[in-house]
Amino acid sequence: MKKIISTISAVLVLFGLSSSVISVAKATEFFTIGTGGPTGVYFQTGNAICQMVHKAATSADHGRKKGTSKPYRCTAPSTGGSTYNIGKIMQGEFQFGVAQSDWQYHAYNGSKPEKVKPFNGLRAVFSVHPEPFQIWARKKAKVKDFQGLKGKVVNIGNPGSGQRGTMEVLMEAKGVDNSYFKSTQELTSSQQVKALCDGAIDAFGYSVGFPNGAMEEAAVCAAKAMPINLTGSEVQKLIDDNGFYAKAVIPKGTYTGQKKDVTTFGVMATVVTSADVSEEMVYTVTKAVFENLEGRYGFKDQHDAFKFLDPKNMIKNGLSAPLHPGAVKYYKEKGLM
Repeated sequence: MKKIISTISAVLVLFGLSSSVISVAKATEFFTIGTGGPTGVYFQTGNAICQMVHKAATSADHGRKKGTSKPYRCTAPSTGGSTYNIGKIMQGEFQFGVAQSDWQYHAYNGSKPEKVKPFNGLRAVFSVHPEPFQIWARKKAKVKDFQGLKGKVVNIGNPGSGQRGTMEVLMEAKGVDNSYFKSTQELTSSQQVKALCDGAIDAFGYSVGFPNGAMEEAAVCAAKAMPINLTGSEVQKLIDDNGFYAKAVIPKGTYTGQKKDVTTFGVMATVVTSADVSEEMVYTVTKAVFENLEGRYGFKDQHDAFKFLDPKNMIKNGLSAPLHPGAVKYYKEKGLM
């Protein structure tokens, strides 16, 4: 009789344990953050966010004050970039994405439907680092400014990427099209540095935070590449007419062999989501990042481009879509709004 009772008790214990496991498994919610090329800062941004979310969830598991009430896990795959991420968010395949501030603006306002589909359900979460648009040219190409690109082989970026969009905006402002160059390539950000170093292209355009490892590779490889100045009345008009653009300076010494400041213009990297994503999830992600900005292994420690992040600027700079209610809840809770 005792053996039967013990057996029943064991079964009940096992059932209880398995129920708990099933309950925990059901409680954990997974989401995806769209990033960019594997060598770019967008990829680092998405994975840093995931790291902070997982760190916060672990803190909650250990009963500390920081952390989330519900366990979340996320992935941050490499993608085609800004407009691709926004499209996937609109389709419900991604819950978050990193996107240039200009493409956030155009998507929400429907001002460039041929480049990014109008999406009035787009919502802002926070901005991250500034992203100067840079044109890098190999030394032997002898390109000193935009005019020097005439008759050269130039990578304008893959369709759907933020760099392609900004390159086309700049070309339009300068009054040129693809025929201005000897030929154009549509390489991704992860392909273009090798092509430049191998001499397959003379230059490429790229919106990226600095310092950047791939750009340093372009500076030290056989191409001995450097970014060029992007200035003049056409660029100034772009800045004056568009609130999501600003003048940007890459200080001398940022890259090996860079002897002078490089002046250009740029956007902000921003994190966006959809109005359909739950308030709890957005609140959790926002809290995980903002409460783990500082310290060793904190968000700022994940990349040099994040070192100067300021919460007061992160909640407003480059954000043209409405803030998601989940983000607003956290910002008000912490007195940031």
